[in-house]
Amino acid sequence: MLTDISHNKGNSIAVSPRSQASRTSSGAASGPSESRGTEDSTKRRRLSSAKQGNDSSTSGDENLSAPPCVVTFNTGVKITAVAAGGRHTLALSDFGQVWGWGYGGEGQLGLGSRIRTVSSPHPIPCIESTSYGKDRLSAMKGNKNAEGQINKVTGNRVTAIACGGRHSVVVTDSGALLAFGWGLYGQCGQGNTDDVLSPTCVSAILGVKMQDVAAGLWHTVSISADGDVYSFGGNQFGQLGIGSDQAETIPKLVDAPSLEDKNARSVSCGARHSAIITDEGEVFCWGWNKYGQLGLGDSMDRNVPCIVPVDAYHPLNVSCGWWHTLVLAESPT
Repeated sequence: MLTDISHNKGNSIAVSPRSQASRTSSGAASGPSESRGTEDSTKRRRLSSAKQGNDSSTSGDENLSAPPCVVTFNTGVKITAVAAGGRHTLALSDFGQVWGWGYGGEGQLGLGSRIRTVSSPHPIPCIESTSYGKDRLSAMKGNKNAEGQINKVTGNRVTAIACGGRHSVVVTDSGALLAFGWGLYGQCGQGNTDDVLSPTCVSAILGVKMQDVAAGLWHTVSISADGDVYSFGGNQFGQLGIGSDQAETIPKLVDAPSLEDKNARSVSCGARHSAIITDEGEVFCWGWNKYGQLGLGDSMDRNVPCIVPVDAYHPLNVSCGWWHTLVLAESPT
């Protein structure tokens, strides 16, 4: 059903060069060679040999569950959304509290440390100066910490969550974006490549009200309430959609001609590719395409959003797997 559309939109459809590698000034590697040698060497520098062993194999004392099992929470907690990362999980309650469990060696559980394993759901303190529903009035006015400084309030509750390979991102009801976890490629949006051990506001876009967010292996894509798309992190295969393969350590507006006058309403990230659906029900994909996961009828990477032809079907939602993409669509009447 899907056909090659590389002839559409003129030069707005760019094929990402895979033979070149570049680096940002901050040192975040952004070339495709990262997926092999550079990434491996970086891991050796940043991770201890013990952690490497933990990543490459499963220890004998870990309990693996093949059939579904019930995850228990505190009495009265109602979960409304879940997100799964490389080796960790987040859950969101109806009161906007985030819970996490799994592997946290890079801070992706947001607990302020590099705790390796959390075997049961623990609350993650995402909202500054508030306790999720208690004393919200004082939280809105700000709350003094031990040093007497006023903490900046980023909302009263979390409304959206996403897990990447080793990082996590959440959106608050005020539209603030918070990130934590592995930061080697800038995927936490802090302007550097450091790991972030606690939920930290992505201050570069604090004035933009965010609505939804998705996370890939090394990158993050968010959409604003106005339908704009922002991306940051690793960009080896064009997964940021900004027309280059340059990594970005702070959010950058995806200002592609193909998205002119388009409003994104949902977003999803695969390992190294991204997808959105617009208000008009159009699907756009970009990034890694080795296995045809962009739905463009070929296996060439794209570094700008490209519209995916879905014939007469009306797309409702899009979901990216690590190496594939699914679109939920209504059949023609």
